[in-house]
Amino acid sequence: MQAPVNIRRATVADLEIIYDMICGLENMILDRPAFDIAFNRNIGSPNINYFLAELDSKPVGMVSCHIQPLLHHAALVAEIQEMYVQSDYRSRHIGNALMEHVVDFAESEGAIQIEVTSRATREAAHRFYEREGFEKSHVKLVRYFRNT
Repeated sequence: MQAPVNIRRATVADLEIIYDMICGLENMILDRPAFDIAFNRNIGSPNINYFLAELDSKPVGMVSCHIQPLLHHAALVAEIQEMYVQSDYRSRHIGNALMEHVVDFAESEGAIQIEVTSRATREAAHRFYEREGFEKSHVKLVRYFRNT
């Protein structure tokens, strides 16, 4: 039987753990100085929250939640920016625990809905989100800049 999953809010001290997980999510080594700047800016924002899933005090997954007031909803809307579970811990309900936590958190903060965007190629992630109650309702369009 699996030990219970503990979900906790990430802190500045979790920078290395979060960096490793986001590199795993993106399947690439991200520019470390740029990542550190973004992380340190975000971790201090009241609108952005990171949560870590732990099994036996070992971080095994994470989710981020950005909550902001949107004019076209005239309300607070939550968005999952990143979600990751280490490959060795998938299919062990870590993702479900993270999702339940982030949904409860967003609702407790007064958000009227929670959104997630996922690359078109991440079909397994799409199936997970649909099982968690998300509906495909929008199309995301991206314009890349030359310097990216």
